[in-house]
Amino acid sequence: MSLKASVDADTATGAVLLKLDRNVFHHGGLGVIRSLGRLGIRVHAMREDRFAPAGASRYARRTVSPMPDRAHPDDVVELLDRLADRLPGPAVLVTTDDAGAILLAEHGDKLRSRYLFPAPPADLPRRAAGKATLAEICRVAGVPHPATTVPADAAEALAFADACGYPVVAKVNLPWTADRSAGLQSTTVVRSREEMLAVVERARRATGDGPDTGLLLQEYLAPVPTGPPQDWFFHGYFDAASRCLFGHTGIKERSFPAHAGLTSYGRWVSNERLRAEATALLSGLGYQGPVDLDYRWDARDGSYRLLDLNPRLGAQFRLFQDSAGIDVVRAMHLDLTGRAVPAGAAVPGRALLVENYDPIAALAYRREGSLSLRSWLSSARSADEAAWFACDDPVPFVLAGARTLWQAAEHRLRR
Repeated sequence: MSLKASVDADTATGAVLLKLDRNVFHHGGLGVIRSLGRLGIRVHAMREDRFAPAGASRYARRTVSPMPDRAHPDDVVELLDRLADRLPGPAVLVTTDDAGAILLAEHGDKLRSRYLFPAPPADLPRRAAGKATLAEICRVAGVPHPATTVPADAAEALAFADACGYPVVAKVNLPWTADRSAGLQSTTVVRSREEMLAVVERARRATGDGPDTGLLLQEYLAPVPTGPPQDWFFHGYFDAASRCLFGHTGIKERSFPAHAGLTSYGRWVSNERLRAEATALLSGLGYQGPVDLDYRWDARDGSYRLLDLNPRLGAQFRLFQDSAGIDVVRAMHLDLTGRAVPAGAAVPGRALLVENYDPIAALAYRREGSLSLRSWLSSARSADEAAWFACDDPVPFVLAGARTLWQAAEHRLRR
């Protein structure tokens, strides 16, 4: 039986992909377009430009370009309102970035009559996405979390790093409307005082006259060469009663940057203890909608420390497609259109590869001696799902490859 036949989707209710992050290499949006489009659901998307890979998918029915400025929520709401005028009826609204989740929670009441989307507590997405406020959520809920500080200046940043010991993890802690053009990565592993001063300076240029450095610093939980997997994630969907209708755990076998960044090669690994911990936290917060949590196992006390709580779809959500053909966004569409979410069986071992990041990540793992060329090739060939390539939808892969090569050439010329 085909997936289209096995998933009882309301194909008359379309979907709109709200994407405010201008990163053309964010593959989560393409995952949404393909996942719902393969069920016969019309998916309308926002794209960065006419050559954005996700917008070229055969399953993207209408695209909106240029994208709205996330610094002006009223403009985003107005654009969505105009788009709704061209739709035959209410559509499911799906966001793939924190900015979109925050906007819908705080300004979405004006769109409730025209779109279907979750309604978490209005302040929760901003608190969950904020690096410092997440630390407070963990403290109140009794959830293990790395030692954390938001330094007011370079002196406080250096003092924290000296106390914890290098390396230290530096995360961008800017408002979601801030200018991020100062060369800041969302997560950086800082290995010396000189690197710390450079990161603080870049953050200062981005924040201007802000009250602090715009950074959050965390202790670095060093990878352990042997023992249980360390980097875990949980992807799930919670209904209007904060019940988990779909949720599974996986591991980051490789990430970019290594041990500190996004998943470049992930694998579905069932972990009932971690799933129970994640579900209890989110239900206790009254959370609704799709969610992506990142954890690191701490060998010192055997705990799972929560690193990030992303109040939206995770980019690698397509890793988790169960035996009933359900993934996070399909569970969301079924629930919001009044259909039951079937209980499928987990598919442990299923793997996802991000083609434009994993070769770079593999070089770092090879340099540290934990990955050989043969084992990397074997894992890449065995991946069940790719971020960009699909036999039934090849154009996004071609465009993503071309833009990756172009970006690399530009970077080399600038150097």
